[in-house]
Amino acid sequence: MTTPVDVDYLVVGAGAMGMAFTDVLIDHAEGARVALVDRRHSVGGHWLEAYPFVRLHQASALYGVASTLLGGGVVQHRGPEAGLQERATKSEICAYYERILERMLDSGRVEFFPGSEYLGDRSFMSRVSGERLSVPEHCRVVDAHYLAPRVPAEVPPPFEVGDDVRVVAVNELARLEQPSSSYVIAGSGKTATDACVWLLAHGVDAGAIVWVRPRDPWMLNRAVVQPVPQVFLGMVADIMQAGESAASLDDLFLRLEDAGIMLRVDRTVMPTMARAPTLGMWELELLRTIEQVVRLGHIRRVDRGRMELDDGSTTIPGDAVVVHCAGEGLVTRPLVPVWSPGEITLQPVRSGFPCFGAAITGYVEATRGDDDEKNRLCPPSPYPDSPGAWVRMTVVGARNAAAFGAAPDIAEWATTVATNPSRIPPGTAHSARLDDALERMQAHAKPGLARLAELSVRSSPRRV
Repeated sequence: MTTPVDVDYLVVGAGAMGMAFTDVLIDHAEGARVALVDRRHSVGGHWLEAYPFVRLHQASALYGVASTLLGGGVVQHRGPEAGLQERATKSEICAYYERILERMLDSGRVEFFPGSEYLGDRSFMSRVSGERLSVPEHCRVVDAHYLAPRVPAEVPPPFEVGDDVRVVAVNELARLEQPSSSYVIAGSGKTATDACVWLLAHGVDAGAIVWVRPRDPWMLNRAVVQPVPQVFLGMVADIMQAGESAASLDDLFLRLEDAGIMLRVDRTVMPTMARAPTLGMWELELLRTIEQVVRLGHIRRVDRGRMELDDGSTTIPGDAVVVHCAGEGLVTRPLVPVWSPGEITLQPVRSGFPCFGAAITGYVEATRGDDDEKNRLCPPSPYPDSPGAWVRMTVVGARNAAAFGAAPDIAEWATTVATNPSRIPPGTAHSARLDDALERMQAHAKPGLARLAELSVRSSPRRV
C-alpha cells in the first residue's frame, strides 16, 4: 500500500541547496505545497556528517537561505581574522537549519520526511518503517541531491590499507585518545588544509606532518570575499581587469595572485587544481611551515611504514596516523537543463555561491511560467576543479548575473537577499572605494569577460 501525499513539489534533499530553493518557493509561489525528503535524520545535508572542527570557509552571511540571515552579520573583533565577518561552526549551521525547518513547517505548506529514500517515479519510502509514499502526477520533482557532496566520514579511504596501519577519517582527528609521532594528511583540498591547520593550531610540530598533495591548489584570499559591497565588487573588478590583460591562463592566475585574490601554498609550484575555497592569510602562513610534502600522485596503498602512490613510493613512520581527507566536496557531473518536463535539477547558477543560486532558482520557478524562459535566465554553471574550469565558472556566473540584473523584479529581489555577494543594499552610502570598484567594473567587465571566455575555451574543448 502506498500513502498519497498531496503536494505540488517534491524536493529530494534537505541540504543547503534544497533548503534555499524551498525557502524562496514558499515565500513567492502562492499556495504551493512542498514535500521535503531526505535520507538523513534531519535537515542540513552533509553538515550533519562533517568533521567537528569545520567552519564555513566563507562569511556566514553568504550562506544559508534568503529569508533568514545565518549569524548576525558580525565582524570578528579578536583572533587571526579580526576585521573579517564571522564564519559559522558546524553546530551553528545545523542549529540554523533546524530553525529554518521550523519556519517552513509553521507555514503549513511544507511536510518533512526524514530518513526517507526517493525511489523514482514520484515515490519515496521511509528507511525506518518501510512505508511507501507517493506524490501526484502534477507534482514537480526537485532534485536537490544531484550535486550532493560526499564527505570522508561517509566513504571509505580510496586506497588499500594493510594490516596494523592507523587510517582514520578526518572526523576522528578530534577524537584520538593518544598522540602520534607523525600524521599523514591525504588530500589537496579544503578538508586537508583544515586538518593541517587544526593539527598545527593544537601544538603538533610541522615536522611531524606529512602532506600527500596530489595536486597543488589555488585558493581565494578570504579577505576579499566579504559581504561588503566595496570589498566584493572591488575583487570582481580586479578579476575583470586581470582577465582583460592576461596573456594566458597561467598569467591570469599570477595576476590574480599579485592582486591579492588567489593564494597558493608553494609559490614555486604552479597549481593545477582550482576549486578555490577561501583561505585566511594566517592559515596560509601555518600551511607553509609544513615541509614534508609528497607529490607522487594519489595514494594507492598504505602499509605500516610505507606508502605506494601513483608515481612512486615513500616511507613513513611506523606509528603514523594516516588521515583520510578524500571526499568529493564539489561533485562533477554533466550539466543538464535546470528545468525539464516534470523536474527541476538544482545546480549552481551563480559562480561560487550555490545557496544564492538555489534561491534564484526558487524565485524564478515561483514567478515565471515558461520553462524555456526559466532556463534562459538560469543556465547551470560548472563546479570548478582546474584553473580552466574556474574561469569557465566565472564566465557563466557573470553572464547569468547580467541576465538576472536585466530582469527588474529579480534585480530588486536580489538586493534584499544577504546570500547575494554582489548586492548593494538599499540605502548603502557610497564611498570613494565603492565608486572606484563600480567605475572599474564598468570599464573592464566587457573586455575582461570576453578575454576570460577566450581563455576558458583554450583550456578545454568544451565550450561555455
